[in-house]
Amino acid sequence: MKAALDRCAGPISRRCFMQLGALGFSGLGLSDLLRLRAKANPEAAAAPDTAVILVWLPGGLSHIDTYDMKPNAPMEYRGEFDPIRTVVPGLDVCELMPRHAKVADRFSIVRSVSHTFIQHGGGTKQMLMARPPLRGEGEGANEYPCIGSVVSKMREGHVVGLPNYVLCTDEGTLTNPHQGAYLGPAHGPFTIGANFLTPEFKVQNLTLAKEIEDRLENRLALRRGFDEMRRELDRSGGMAAMDQFSQLAADMLTSPKARGAFDLSKESDAIRDRFGRHPWGNRALLARRMVEAGVSFVTVEMGNPWPGRTAPPDTHFNWDTHSVNSNHFKDSRWKLPDYDQSVAALVEDVYERGLDKKVMIVVTGEFGRTPYVEYEKPGRPGRGHHCAAMSILLAGGGLRTGQVVGGTDAKAHHPIDRPLTPADLWATVYRFLGIDTEHCFTDTIGRPMAILPSGEPIRELMPA
Repeated sequence: MKAALDRCAGPISRRCFMQLGALGFSGLGLSDLLRLRAKANPEAAAAPDTAVILVWLPGGLSHIDTYDMKPNAPMEYRGEFDPIRTVVPGLDVCELMPRHAKVADRFSIVRSVSHTFIQHGGGTKQMLMARPPLRGEGEGANEYPCIGSVVSKMREGHVVGLPNYVLCTDEGTLTNPHQGAYLGPAHGPFTIGANFLTPEFKVQNLTLAKEIEDRLENRLALRRGFDEMRRELDRSGGMAAMDQFSQLAADMLTSPKARGAFDLSKESDAIRDRFGRHPWGNRALLARRMVEAGVSFVTVEMGNPWPGRTAPPDTHFNWDTHSVNSNHFKDSRWKLPDYDQSVAALVEDVYERGLDKKVMIVVTGEFGRTPYVEYEKPGRPGRGHHCAAMSILLAGGGLRTGQVVGGTDAKAHHPIDRPLTPADLWATVYRFLGIDTEHCFTDTIGRPMAILPSGEPIRELMPA
């Protein structure tokens, strides 16, 4: 029993990662994705000019230490942090999130979403599939497509010269929960597993598919910049030898539009500084650039603030802050400043650029954390998994903002006002995207499967 408490593996299991062969999905070349999608639906209709940025918080953000603070609860519940007022009366946030406080009129907090899956696998699938997983605690491949894959499938005709579904994540992160299940690998995400550390950040794995690489006369072109790559392709005649999908993939990679979408140097120093010149700031800014360029769905993982570097003592690589993993409050002091800066900047930027009707922002993880402080490791406070309550931030999308929807009891343990489900959250998102949730796909054994089996858009958020 002691060994089981030594450390919680969290939502990223190395053993599971190897068994699932997740790289087989995330490693698809662009030409593979384009070819598969064209075969699936060559005459799909165009989609409305709307998009979603999902900020995904693997491990589960503590609601009681961020958006649902209970200053009057006993210390063993309320923890070490105090709430601060925001520009919206009655909407307080953690003292470590002052930038949120300044833009609270531009987002809403839903405090009453809950589900029944207390382990990472099941909780992640419940949130990303809007359905309970079929296999125990959620280990294994998706049984149903995730939200981003559904959007990709429903927008096959939305061709903008960039992938329709993009995932920004840490190198080596398990991407299986973000996949398309019976919609097929064509509707998995185009995964950017880049090193986001440097202020000059460039996407490292935006490379040509292997079949294109093999046909290039000079492989050194792959190591050069976009402009040099284009000149080399034209000089060598390699472009003419590629089939139409490889050509389209190469165009996507070498076109001015693709270069522009992925080039953060085009942003002013003021914008770069606002988002933060750190991994999460780079990801959030990249997501805004991608949806502005026409990408329909971008998932931005904010798990490890500084991937590739040694974390400070008593902290953890994601939000899974059990006592056996970290000192929860020390970890929060490490993560929340970057989180506060990146999310608040994304919200502010979307509104200032007039994208608030075009782009919806959703910020959530798989669940919250226990309201009571745990001491699985003596002398080190932590919070465990808690699926009975969580807080979700929504902004943009033409939604009504500057409000709190739902509420929890005096100790943030469970909803007592306006209980909601993950399906209600995604019904809200699908309505914004113009996607009919009763539309059916066919699963692997021929059964018709509606996009959502239940759920209604959250009426408090709907435009007046």
